Amino acid sequence: MGMKKLLIAAIVLAALSGVLWWSNKHPDWGQEKKPDTETPALVNVSDTALASIDIQKKDGSKVSLERKAGKWNITAPTAYPADQDAVSSVASALAPANADSVVDEKPGDVAKYGLTNPTVTVTAHEKGGRSDQLLIGDDVPGGSMVYVRVAGNPKVYAAPTSLKTSFDKGVNDLRDKRLLTFDQGQLTRIDLLSGKTTTEFGKNNQSEWTIVQPEPYRADNFQVEELLRNLSGAKMDLNVTPADAEKAQHGFSSGKPVATVKLTDSTGTQTLEVRKNGDDYFGKSSAVDGTYKLNAELGKQLEKPLDDFRNKKLFDFGFSDPTKVEIQGKTFVKSGTDWKMDGKTMDSAAVQGLIDQLRELAATKFATEGFTSVAASVSVVSNDGKRTEKAEFSKTADGYLARRGSEPGLYQLDAKGVNDILEASNKVKPAAGKK
Repeated sequence: MGMKKLLIAAIVLAALSGVLWWSNKHPDWGQEKKPDTETPALVNVSDTALASIDIQKKDGSKVSLERKAGKWNITAPTAYPADQDAVSSVASALAPANADSVVDEKPGDVAKYGLTNPTVTVTAHEKGGRSDQLLIGDDVPGGSMVYVRVAGNPKVYAAPTSLKTSFDKGVNDLRDKRLLTFDQGQLTRIDLLSGKTTTEFGKNNQSEWTIVQPEPYRADNFQVEELLRNLSGAKMDLNVTPADAEKAQHGFSSGKPVATVKLTDSTGTQTLEVRKNGDDYFGKSSAVDGTYKLNAELGKQLEKPLDDFRNKKLFDFGFSDPTKVEIQGKTFVKSGTDWKMDGKTMDSAAVQGLIDQLRELAATKFATEGFTSVAASVSVVSNDGKRTEKAEFSKTADGYLARRGSEPGLYQLDAKGVNDILEASNKVKPAAGKK
């Protein structure tokens, strides 16, 4: 019995010795192989190095993009301005374009992957002359992957379908669809011709919009910027049917003129002519060919009268708090955090309440006549002493008329708004416990 146990122990020892010898020769044996978590970079072209891009589709269509002076343009099949954001999205997909995994190290025939005649072929040309070409084939069965390869590399990879989506673009996808391609940051003048009225907007020294013609009025910057937002958002619909395109042409040619807008920036002047047919608006731009249906919001903005673009607020100081306010013979001067009158510290909360009411004072409409005798006057100094605004008020049967310095035009004001301001100025008293 002892001999049998000894024999078994010897056999076990020999087996363990063999296992030890094998494990020393194969250190990874018996361990679970860790998956390769790296994603191979197929193409990696930085934005600064990229000069041009060619996109070739399976149906033979091709679009070529070239960057000049920092801007992308479509050069083929026809020259068009490019949508900078859309092309930048394509360019960013090249820096880098990653695969998920290697499918076939040395494929004998790439036709089974759809790579003989790829769905999309993208060629990135760098400024130094180097080119990288990415070929995108069929979808991988049963997953959200596509087969891809790089020209000059025999390997076939699987990459996310989003990679194909990034590059599967045509001319209409990448073309600048704006009817007006002005640079809003460089815009210096707007001419709005509506009926017999011509309104000209220009920029003042503070880069604020003002009305230059028909009279030098203050402009409501929000209204002007809203008009520009809608003008810059007016786009061509390049996917309309021929019948719809013909309908737009007819709608414009037989429509009633609404307005003509001229926009001038550092590159020149562009024009948009707008007409209305029924409830629809149609436009024809000097920047692109054709006529197109417009957003109704833009059409309605162009129908607004001049007064809608005028600034109805009586004072411009906004939230640039004044440092000096004169009203009804009283002068309040800011000194540090205090307000003083005749050397006495006044109730700051009461003065601030008066300023808030002055800030919100706005006209209900505009007038050209009716101002008689001066019933009250206000002067406000703000913007670190750089801006002084003066207004005089005349009592009318239903409120007040106000005029600002030598500016043309009068502001019709509700009686309550002006009376509340006059009452608020009378309620400003010395601060308790201060000299």
